[in-house]
Amino acid sequence: MRNAIFLLLVVAVLPFAPAQSKTSASAPTPASALGPVSGSNSTPAPIAELSVTDAIILGVVEGVTEFLPISSTGHLIIATRLLRLESEMPLTSRDGQPLWYKKPSPKYPDGVPLTLKLAADTYTVVIQFGAIAAVALLYWTPLMSMLLGLLGRDPAGLRLLFNILIAFVPTVVLGLLAHDWINQHLFSVGAVIIAQIAGAFLMLYAEFWRRRRAVLTPARSDFADLTPRGAAGIGALQCVAMWPGTSRSMTTIVGGYFAGLDPRRAAEFSFLLGFVTLSAATLFKSYKSGAAMIQVFGWSHVLLGAAVAAVTAAICVRFLVQWLTRHGLAAFAYYRLALAAVLAVVFYL
Repeated sequence: MRNAIFLLLVVAVLPFAPAQSKTSASAPTPASALGPVSGSNSTPAPIAELSVTDAIILGVVEGVTEFLPISSTGHLIIATRLLRLESEMPLTSRDGQPLWYKKPSPKYPDGVPLTLKLAADTYTVVIQFGAIAAVALLYWTPLMSMLLGLLGRDPAGLRLLFNILIAFVPTVVLGLLAHDWINQHLFSVGAVIIAQIAGAFLMLYAEFWRRRRAVLTPARSDFADLTPRGAAGIGALQCVAMWPGTSRSMTTIVGGYFAGLDPRRAAEFSFLLGFVTLSAATLFKSYKSGAAMIQVFGWSHVLLGAAVAAVTAAICVRFLVQWLTRHGLAAFAYYRLALAAVLAVVFYL
């Protein structure tokens, strides 16, 4: 637990460390200006700077915050801004050709050029693979139970799988409909501050509601007791987490509270739902712009960020279950309010 607390403090402090100087901060140098790649069969070098330190910082931030109810997306937006990975200048390949996030088409007649910011946004989603791997290792028993249920050999696992899918579907539908709009309008520090504050008050209310309800009705401590209606409610709340800074983990844990699960089971259902949701998001983002991201940053930094995220996520998953069982959500709500106040001062005052 001490390790997890230390990591949380690191995440709180890292974004305010002095940012590294990058030539790409305000105007990334086009790849064509860097000169040709030696050798006709040489593997192209990355065309923008992402240092080992950057990769480790982003991996730590992702791993620590992905499953804690404080918003990984919000912290990563802040981190990428302070690491100067937010340039909107279009990037080109080493032969001078534009790199596209969306190629020209009837829907996008001018296309959407790839920028350092878009590459960094893709990077922060793709390294979620590390957090996914951590959940797979720590919760392989219920995952195997769901697989056996699908094969008709575990009725409890089949019910759990059914509830996971019910909770997952609303996010898929809304995500496909609103993905581009969210990327264009909500990936900002201001949006994160609003979400951090709103999420904090929701958490405090949910904790008050849970403790008051526990006096009258014991919370459910078994996944089998979760109803399809309760799973649908968790899925609806997970949709709210598409607003950056809200926290998918927070909304699903709160949804688990309202569905009658005890804190431990609410957190574990959140992890299992996250395994499915994050896997889908990572695959979708990789399909949309993963290849271009590799052109920008290279494979090595992506793998490093994912590995760091896996280690830190594994520590924090264990920490969160223990903390929620003993103390509930209130401490994370106060952290969110404090972070929102610091961000408002640093970026706006």
